[in-house]
Amino acid sequence: MNKQAAIEWLIISYHDLKSAQILYEANHYTDSIGSDLQQSIEKALKSMIAFNNKKIPKSHDLYEVYSLIAELTLHDEDIKLLYIATEYLKEERYPNPHYSLPPREEIKRVLTMAEMIFEDVCEMLEIKLTEIK
Repeated sequence: MNKQAAIEWLIISYHDLKSAQILYEANHYTDSIGSDLQQSIEKALKSMIAFNNKKIPKSHDLYEVYSLIAELTLHDEDIKLLYIATEYLKEERYPNPHYSLPPREEIKRVLTMAEMIFEDVCEMLEIKLTEIK
């Protein structure tokens, strides 16, 4: 077990999560919030892989990363949100005729899930928030 490696991933995950929370409360652009949420979730998931001394995948696909973690179980609705959140970091975010901001209600659901994943991961790895801040 590599608790220090997990903490290093969780510190950055926490920063991204707090940024998303602050931007959401400020009614900021949802595409920027979504990008922070995708990164927070990705890093929280990768912290579990690091904790188990496994090779960290070079992927931003949240479901792909999640599928490597046997200890974490998400509900079907949360798995759908993983797919949605993955899209927040895709190249399609560049200007194109089909570009649009994610709906605020969708961002709120992903934010709630990101908070849950972060808290669950910390609890499973027995890492206190004081070790991350």
